[in-house]
Amino acid sequence: MKVLLINGSPNENGCTRAALDEVAGALEKRGVSAEIFHIGKKPIAGCIACGACARTGKCAFDDDVNALAARLDEFDGIVVGSPVYYAGAAGQLTAFLDRLFYSGGAKMSGKLGAAVVSCRRGGATAAFDRLNKYFSISNMHVVGSQYWNMVHGAVNTPSDVTADAEGLQTMRTLGENMAWLLQCIAAGKAAGVAPPAREQKVRTNFIQKP
Repeated sequence: MKVLLINGSPNENGCTRAALDEVAGALEKRGVSAEIFHIGKKPIAGCIACGACARTGKCAFDDDVNALAARLDEFDGIVVGSPVYYAGAAGQLTAFLDRLFYSGGAKMSGKLGAAVVSCRRGGATAAFDRLNKYFSISNMHVVGSQYWNMVHGAVNTPSDVTADAEGLQTMRTLGENMAWLLQCIAAGKAAGVAPPAREQKVRTNFIQKP
């Protein structure tokens, strides 16, 4: 079993990474492999609704989104981490996720998903809610913890996050919960429990003709 942890902060070793490291440690303690992927500092194009991914199976912008989308079958769970900017997730990260989930959404179904956010003071729950929407629209199973998955740092340095005892415990609990659920799913498959059968998708048109 393997979990992908996406570090959506421009700072590779900042507060978001400190939170993800705590989750990764809890996963690995229970025998689940964890890989942290940093999206970096380079500009990331947003989705332009060109429809190329529907025709070719990959995004028209050939960057790390396509590279990661090609590897999605390797992972049983995805944890997305972001700093909080103006009560929302980082713009580069949401551009990355918009394209990853739109072009590779079929590979997300059935996986576990969780969001982690890091902030100085406020806006964490709004950013957390924004990220969870990627999972809940993709037939993924959202993993919770003992509190909303957030850490706080007074001046936004990793040393501040390590002083947030409750936040770090929340991260460890998240990792424990995800590992346990992955093991439960594996046990269910071994026992012959079939995944849910998917109906053909229906799209309601809310603009009704008279």
